[in-house]
Amino acid sequence: MQDTSEIRVFHDLKALEVVDEERPQEASSIKELLLFLVKIVSIITVLVLLFTFVLGATRYQESSMYPAIKDGDLVIFQRYTPESYLPQEVVALSVEGEIQIRRVVATAGDKVDITEDGLVINGAPQQEMGISQNTERYLEGVSLPLFVPEGQVFLLGDNRTESTDSRIYGCVEIESILGKVMMIIRKRGI
Repeated sequence: MQDTSEIRVFHDLKALEVVDEERPQEASSIKELLLFLVKIVSIITVLVLLFTFVLGATRYQESSMYPAIKDGDLVIFQRYTPESYLPQEVVALSVEGEIQIRRVVATAGDKVDITEDGLVINGAPQQEMGISQNTERYLEGVSLPLFVPEGQVFLLGDNRTESTDSRIYGCVEIESILGKVMMIIRKRGI
């Protein structure tokens, strides 16, 4: 028959083995949790840097670019400003502290006019895809025809009857443009 002290020692040793087996699992769980938190912080840091220096985002709150961009859509734009833009590119700009989204219709050296035929660039009436309204002059605003100066662009909204654009505030300096629109995330109603 075994001595009870031997049984107690054996039982105590078994208990220590169980505790020792649990400690590596606890350490491993804590290590995994810390690694997960580091990953989350890294992702958030990259996103903050990306949207601070490379990309911009704005919730579109008007109807000037309807139907291409609708009220409530999220617009993502690239903050890189090239030396020039091409006609039909959509850009973000700040006018009186408000971000606007407009389409480039004329670049440096182009002659812009609005006649009874609509938008005329360099003497040629424009057939614009996605524009359903006639482009008309505003009573107030810039005098047309005009030549777009070097380093500037002429911008119009797609919703030509309701847009505040270069017909009102004139040509826009390329340096004042925030960037080119890259993506539109459509607001969906439920």
